[in-house]
Amino acid sequence: MDLMGGMQKALRHMLVARGVESTTVQVGAQTVHHYALTGQGKGPPVVLVHGLGGSANGFGRTLFGMAKRFSRVYAPDLPGHGFSVEYCGGEVCVRNQFDVLRAYVEEVVKAPAFVVGNSLGGAMAVNLAAEYPEWVRALALVAPAGAQLPEAENTALLNSFVVKSPAEARAFTRRLFHRPPLPALLFAYELRHFYDTPTVRALTAEALATRACLEPEQVRNLAMPLLFLWGGSERLLPSETLKWYRAHLPAHAQVRVVDGFGHVPQLERPDELVSHLVRFADSAEL
Repeated sequence: MDLMGGMQKALRHMLVARGVESTTVQVGAQTVHHYALTGQGKGPPVVLVHGLGGSANGFGRTLFGMAKRFSRVYAPDLPGHGFSVEYCGGEVCVRNQFDVLRAYVEEVVKAPAFVVGNSLGGAMAVNLAAEYPEWVRALALVAPAGAQLPEAENTALLNSFVVKSPAEARAFTRRLFHRPPLPALLFAYELRHFYDTPTVRALTAEALATRACLEPEQVRNLAMPLLFLWGGSERLLPSETLKWYRAHLPAHAQVRVVDGFGHVPQLERPDELVSHLVRFADSAEL
């Protein structure tokens, strides 16, 4: 077993020991691993959607805080990520990943949810809210991808996921955090196993070939309560992403640029992220 795989399994065991359900579910013909935790709150169910190369484990330290405020918290591993098997329904592409997410909400969550998406998961959450608004009670975008970027910026972003040396691994890791923890830097080259997978390679190749991105009207027409969180120390996504979203978000969206947040605050500042999400939920009377 590789080091990162062992650490991921150890984290799963810890979450299960604390009462989190870790199971696989059939979503259509696809087997998907997910975490589910029954909450003590009265808010709607929450669905936490990770980004490219990420996993549900990345939200492990937010599950319990969210469960205090909401009725149930879900965190699926998208196909080819975390403990979910590779996509088995044909070509690996962003649209098929999205179709699995949509089916997961419809068949597993079975209720309009507060959907929280990070990075690619943020772009997919926008798609879900735009195409199937009946399943999205409210939306939180945490450093979301999906903006229309200049070709050079888009190519540089996607090429950054190709890590071929320890130095490149450390450089990529530094781009994810406000202050990268020492263990993440020490084991940065091992972290490449999260990004050097058939699924991630296929998705980045598709994005390079097609420059797939959101359309402005998909964002502009979102009618549900909406929170947009951007890290003051965001280094992975180019600043043009924030500008694009600011230009197209609906007027009712709450936009917060948070000092001390990098690209993955669920890993680095989980309690602060939960605080922002709960404060937003309170303001939206969820």
